Amino acid sequence: MTPRSYYGRPVLKEPEWTWEVPWYLFTGGLAGASAGLAFGARVTGRRGLADSARLVGAAGAVVSPVLLVMDLGRPRRFYNMLRVCKPTSAMSMGSWLLTAFLPAAVGSGVLGALGRLPRLQRLAEGAAAGLGLPMCTYTAVLLADSSVPVWHEARHELPFVFAGSAAASAGAMATLLTPAAEATSARRLAVAGATGELVAAEVMKHRLGALADPYHRSCDVRRWSRAATACSAAGVALLAVVDPHRPTDAIGAALVVAGGICQRWAVFRAGFASARDPRYTVGPQRERRDARGP
Repeated sequence: MTPRSYYGRPVLKEPEWTWEVPWYLFTGGLAGASAGLAFGARVTGRRGLADSARLVGAAGAVVSPVLLVMDLGRPRRFYNMLRVCKPTSAMSMGSWLLTAFLPAAVGSGVLGALGRLPRLQRLAEGAAAGLGLPMCTYTAVLLADSSVPVWHEARHELPFVFAGSAAASAGAMATLLTPAAEATSARRLAVAGATGELVAAEVMKHRLGALADPYHRSCDVRRWSRAATACSAAGVALLAVVDPHRPTDAIGAALVVAGGICQRWAVFRAGFASARDPRYTVGPQRERRDARGP
């Protein structure tokens, strides 16, 4: 029997997040991964790559809180989240993480571009790199910590999807902005990240079983999901080709970035479809009840 709810009404209320949130999911991950890439590039002596990744990280760090505040509606609401530090709350810890990451990433980017205060710049760069790693995945934890079935049940795979997407986007953006002689590491990061993202997404959908239906049956979610797979796969294929003239690098990098954006939108919209349909809430509850037995 098809699971039903009271008069067919949704059991869960759909998230109230607006279009700024999936973009924040993307820019936050991009900024965090770029900060880590910049630190690694500087340590290994790739100055051009470090400069490009540092600027991308700073730009993403500036845009991310703007998008978050736009979704909240008023800046005071973001400030109010900082009045409490609750380690068990992904939203509370994420707010503090973003607040600490912003000055580190922006300071590193600005000082690096100006060539001033090198010791302070390196300190800020190291702090941004350390904080950038959790920036890549904390948003996945935030989604999985909710009661939305397709997010909550994907809590084991979703951080890997977001981490792969963040790494791929950071590598792709750096590939677009870095001289060809120093872009090899960025291109490899983009290929590895996009491949990991695609694999993790497929594993997630397979393990979700019937809960993954929004990715296949919802027209809106299916379009975003297919676009993410197609763009990322095509981007990986192009970036894997070593071309000294770089036309394939530019196209491949742009496709990888597009794939990362579409992946975040697919996950975001799948949550709405999952909360809207009682089958995805009542069905798993009955299965758990039956598994426990009388």
